[in-house]
Amino acid sequence: MPPDLEAGNQRTPLLHDRRLSHLQHEQDVESASTITSTLSKEEQQLVNSTVGERLPYNDYTTIDWLHDLVKDSYRFRHINALSGLRYRLLSLFDASSGWIAVIVIGALTAVVAFLVDVAVATVADWKTGYCGTKPWKSRENCCREHAEGVSLSRLHLLADPGSAEPICSEWHAWSDSYLRSFVVYVALALVFGTISSSATMLTRSQLPSAEEPGEQPRPPPVAKPNSSHASTGVRIPAPAPSAGAGKVMYMAAGSGIPEIKTILSGFSIPSFLSLKVLVVKAFGAVFAVSTGMCLGKEGPFVHISTCVGYLVGSFFPKYNDNGRKMRELLSAACSSGLSVAFGAPIGGVLFSYEEISTYFPRKVLWRAFLCSLTAAIVLKLLNPTGTGKLVLFETKYGTEYEPVHYLVFILLGVAGGIFGGLFCRLNFIWSKHFRKIPLIKKNPVFEVGLVVLATALLQFPNPLTREPGDVIIKNVLVDCSDSRSKHSFVCLHEAQTDGTNWAYIGWLSYGTLTKLVLTIITFGCKVPSGVIIPALDAGALFGRLVGYVLPYTPNDVSPGIFALVGAAAFLAGVSRMTISLAVIMFELTGELQYAVPNMVAILIAKWVADAISAEGVYDLAQTVLGHPFLDPEVALQVVRKKGLKVSALIPPKKTMDSITVHVPASNTVPSSVLHEKLSSLKSRGLMDAGLVLVQTHAPSTVPVLQGYISQTELAFGLSELRPHIPLSPSQRDYNVRLLGHTVDDVPPEHLEVDLSPFVDRTPLSICAQAPLEYAVEMFGKLGLRYLCVTEEGTGRLVGVVIKKRLVGFIEGLKEE
Repeated sequence: MPPDLEAGNQRTPLLHDRRLSHLQHEQDVESASTITSTLSKEEQQLVNSTVGERLPYNDYTTIDWLHDLVKDSYRFRHINALSGLRYRLLSLFDASSGWIAVIVIGALTAVVAFLVDVAVATVADWKTGYCGTKPWKSRENCCREHAEGVSLSRLHLLADPGSAEPICSEWHAWSDSYLRSFVVYVALALVFGTISSSATMLTRSQLPSAEEPGEQPRPPPVAKPNSSHASTGVRIPAPAPSAGAGKVMYMAAGSGIPEIKTILSGFSIPSFLSLKVLVVKAFGAVFAVSTGMCLGKEGPFVHISTCVGYLVGSFFPKYNDNGRKMRELLSAACSSGLSVAFGAPIGGVLFSYEEISTYFPRKVLWRAFLCSLTAAIVLKLLNPTGTGKLVLFETKYGTEYEPVHYLVFILLGVAGGIFGGLFCRLNFIWSKHFRKIPLIKKNPVFEVGLVVLATALLQFPNPLTREPGDVIIKNVLVDCSDSRSKHSFVCLHEAQTDGTNWAYIGWLSYGTLTKLVLTIITFGCKVPSGVIIPALDAGALFGRLVGYVLPYTPNDVSPGIFALVGAAAFLAGVSRMTISLAVIMFELTGELQYAVPNMVAILIAKWVADAISAEGVYDLAQTVLGHPFLDPEVALQVVRKKGLKVSALIPPKKTMDSITVHVPASNTVPSSVLHEKLSSLKSRGLMDAGLVLVQTHAPSTVPVLQGYISQTELAFGLSELRPHIPLSPSQRDYNVRLLGHTVDDVPPEHLEVDLSPFVDRTPLSICAQAPLEYAVEMFGKLGLRYLCVTEEGTGRLVGVVIKKRLVGFIEGLKEE
């Protein structure tokens, strides 16, 4: 059989493309499924060749949690084995460096949040007017000294003409004409949106599509440990993005939470946590929120805090040289982002644990607690709101709910679940289809302009939705029994006793629907944005509506209570948060007595939303953006239904031939063979893979697994660790020692390089006939990069599964 035909007949589950609409020939599954709209021309040319396999998520690299654990053990033992006062101090600093790092991270995150909060409050108000005495002040700060209660009744300043007269003489509106005010509002919103999206374009980056042997810079010299796990003692830097083909990303776009989940699960996204991205994210968030679009700065705050965590951790060798330790620090840093966003330090810790992190041991919990606490303390001292309080939406309703109200809370939970499920489904459809239109795909700034225009046209006529998202929540949660709130738009309408106020009901209904529609088309735009505040807005508006239309509510229970519960229910339906959300709502409002209604609505909303859309907004965003993520619980549910074995993951024979090195008894292999293997890995699209080493020991003829060397480490060794003596043309092909530790015994005149310190001599393996759930558990719980597969009975190596192969295979099962 010809080689090309033989290669075309090979089948692997990973070559099934779930996005392909039809197959050209049933007998050519591999070729037909490889040709997709996402493949480059070079990749498509590989279809008919013997090197035609391309793995999913090929632009991402992974870390090996187990090897990083061993690496940290060597470092720890090395530091503590040294004697003397200097080394004792060094050991003490090493032990406390984690605590020091999280304190610095929390403080810096609070400083950035303070600057963003102050800037957003001022820039957002510029759409309606300016402060005559101090133009850099927001309307609330400008009027606080001149009118008592303005901070709680800002909304009536933009209400319908004649509803209330402005009570702040220092604040100057752009015009007294409704039409002119509307034109200025829309124009400035478009300007702010253009600024934000243009800044986001500066973070456009391409992920590397393949590794070149000479691309890695030389790492600092590291003492070679005397162990079979010596490969974990050398730090190999990640390859720099190439200028060629690769996945294009706008690093500062969106909330950043899907990408952070990907990073914390063990994958790497180059430059995503850089200083440039941090600055652009903060700057872009200011103008994005100020446009009035249905987005919030809470998600970007999580990304900003993670960037701060990465930059601070880079100054500590303990974290900079170890991917596992760095991710522990990033998990703690995430908590400070939500802490400063909502003034919710406990909720921030729980959010990092429940929603983002995949590895969260007790020491990470303690450090996340300290990081979140530090951020909250510093932010309270900086006092961006001018109230001196950490609670953003403090309420004191002073009324108790009755048992009959549980039916209303359940109703709000059902509504929140329907809202969240519909949002997830419709936003997924919108992202997969509308954003694939060439005009929109090639012009992200134009898309932002369209969304800003639609938002301004739909939200400005409604006095309830004209303000920024956090102000909307504050106004809708208001307690009308408080004398300071009697002039607010909500309380003025609810105070009317001459029949049902249908205009007010219309504004609330219109606000809820517009928030749903606008959030669907906004989430995913190329600006820094989050979905938490828009979901809270929609839930608060709907909850206030339900509280108002109930015949007994105005006299018995404040409608604000139902607005509070509705906000929690709608956010639960969108994000599927549970415990962390219940705590966040308590910390947001200070209303501990309404924790039970919130919990009821949150749980009902999650159940209903799960029935409509199995995945929450961040999980779907990972799918839309094409980020790899291995959720062991979800993966186990998928593979259990199929009853598959590990053998389903075994690569094709030609792939195994490419990655297998038969090491002779001398333990050395010609360098030309290894160079050829590296080239084969690249041509087959097996980025982030490696070579497996086998030996045959007489009298047995079965190759025995001896070790594994990663592609990056092998490329570094062949390009940097060359013989020290000049090589003649006939000596270019020198020997490379892969097994054994005899480098000190090799005479200098021998042309040999020892790469055995890079080899993992204890690779984990699994039987090919084991249930696939075993492999999922091992990858998920141990954080493996690869897993060797052996034949039952003989122990012969039959395959090597890397993490991306497993993730891609499970994603394919989900689509079936």
